[in-house]
Amino acid sequence: MYRNFLIPFSILIGLMFFTAVDLSAQTKKTREELEKQKAEVQARLLEFDKILKQTTATKKNSIGELNAVTRQFQTQTRLVNTLDREVKLINQEISETEDKIESLEVQLKDLKAEYGRMIYNASKLNRGLSIVSFVFSSANFNQLYSRLMYLKQYTDSRKQQAAQIEKLSLELIDQRALLDNKKAEKEKVLAEEQKERAELDKMKRTQQGLVNTLTSKEQDIKKQITATKKQQDQLNKMIKQVIEDEIRRAEAAAKKENSTATKSTGSSMPMTPEVAALSKSFAGNQGRLPWPVETGFVSQGYGTYPHPTLKGITMESDGIDIRTQPNSNVRAVFDGTVTKITTMPGFGGTVIIKHGEYYTMYSKLKTITVKTGQTVSAKDVIGQVATGPGGEAEVHFQTWKGLSVMNPSTWLTSK
Repeated sequence: MYRNFLIPFSILIGLMFFTAVDLSAQTKKTREELEKQKAEVQARLLEFDKILKQTTATKKNSIGELNAVTRQFQTQTRLVNTLDREVKLINQEISETEDKIESLEVQLKDLKAEYGRMIYNASKLNRGLSIVSFVFSSANFNQLYSRLMYLKQYTDSRKQQAAQIEKLSLELIDQRALLDNKKAEKEKVLAEEQKERAELDKMKRTQQGLVNTLTSKEQDIKKQITATKKQQDQLNKMIKQVIEDEIRRAEAAAKKENSTATKSTGSSMPMTPEVAALSKSFAGNQGRLPWPVETGFVSQGYGTYPHPTLKGITMESDGIDIRTQPNSNVRAVFDGTVTKITTMPGFGGTVIIKHGEYYTMYSKLKTITVKTGQTVSAKDVIGQVATGPGGEAEVHFQTWKGLSVMNPSTWLTSK
């Protein structure tokens, strides 16, 4: 009959396997991704701030300046959204912690009640007898053995109960401390979000002021865009001519006796094994090429698209403009050979580098430090960026495969 007073196995097993966990694996993963994204956005904003503060005193209201402010505003918006997501995640963590505390309190209460019942029932069982008397008052050996085993189970259960009570009590203390920390963290992030929203509003006013100013000069802006388009057409005509000349030279060389050059399917020109290997290596690094400047942001993107803030204005570019710090070094993005050095109207110093059947072009340079025919490696300095009349230091960057222009942003490592 005394076996009825043992701890129910279901409760004991449940207690033995109870382990405290912080957050679910998914919540942890989300937290890590959010913190990484937040750090990246904050680093980008610091870069924006440093670059825009170094704009020369000749800064004036222009599309270039509006583009820079717009990019900064978009990045600031990302930061505010990230902080908002962080607050929501902390709220979720607080809710999970509160649920855990409630569960621990219930378990601890039940465990203490069960422990009390066990002590009470054990005291009734021996009817005032000592443990020795209880054991040796057995009617036979089998009963003696059963009582000894019961006492062992009782002692073990009592120790396990006490250990579980202590474990749950400590866990409860930890979870309450964690809850206090989460609430303090939430207040900190809310304050940070409020600060960044104020900065966002400030940027919005600056952006709107530029929009209002430039909208009143819509016709002048359209004339500027048309003039820039003509200059870009001349730039593209030049690079196409350079590539066509390279293709003709490669085809002529391939016809020579003992030539190892062949033309593969999809290739723009015959290539020797060495040139083909370079082309393959360049193609294999798509999305991982270093930027042509150490610090900077894309102030004008690739392709044809409506201006994000100026109504009725369409932007068009076969490359990207990267805003950077004045006098920044311009670097080759991959191993190759300098094929052309020239100066183009509206684009200043221009360098074209050949990477097998691929080409990269760097314009708006004030100085050039390489020579035609020179072999360069990735990140080798090829010149310095020029500062435009509006005070902006930008490098114009293009990528080509044969005579087909490509979106440079898909080739550079993401920022």
